[in-house]
Amino acid sequence: MKVDTLVEKYPRLYHMAHEGAWPAIVEHGLLSVEALLDLYGIEGEEREAHFARHRPEIVPLSADGLPGAVLRDQKPMRDSALEKCLEDGLQPSDWYRTLNSKSFFWLSRKRVWNLLDARAYRGRKQTVLTLDTAKLVDAYRDRILLSPMNSGSTIYAPLPRGKSTFRRIEDFPFEERRKAGRGLYGNVVELLVESGVPDVSEYVLAVHEAEKDRLLGEVWRSVDATDEDHP
Repeated sequence: MKVDTLVEKYPRLYHMAHEGAWPAIVEHGLLSVEALLDLYGIEGEEREAHFARHRPEIVPLSADGLPGAVLRDQKPMRDSALEKCLEDGLQPSDWYRTLNSKSFFWLSRKRVWNLLDARAYRGRKQTVLTLDTAKLVDAYRDRILLSPMNSGSTIYAPLPRGKSTFRRIEDFPFEERRKAGRGLYGNVVELLVESGVPDVSEYVLAVHEAEKDRLLGEVWRSVDATDEDHP
């Protein structure tokens, strides 16, 4: 896939964080779970539990001199389902380590609303970031990967996944998938940044609070944002 095609077809990226997360994101960026564990000094068995095992619930983090942070739960995944769909000899712990070393963005606002309406998050307010794809890709191109699926879900009929699931932009088979009938919604599903984006606020156009099927209000807005920059 060409970078220009990615930016043209998916000009906006979206990320859902917990309610009230924006001040901490401004201060420390949008970090991977691994980077957050480093920042908060989590080591030993506790680190292994958060990094290489399934998280059924949200995990709050705290440390002197740092704002509170949250590790999102992984309710849409199950070890038993992962064991059936993982390829290349990978084990569930390998997949959790892979996911936890990256920060994730949706390329469709529809997927944000699907997640907001999911049983695990229905009835909970969430913070949604809308980002400028071109600016983020320009800054992080060498650390960006693309995924053809929701890599953090094994609900329903989980798709096979393995070492080749995440591809560099130039290696992603966008045209092949398009010719096979994949529309934009189902072609590139996730954009990932290895380790995270510590200066993510530089690429955010707008921040909103949302719940289930309702946009509750705007938290912050860039001077470059338009009225269409929302989930």
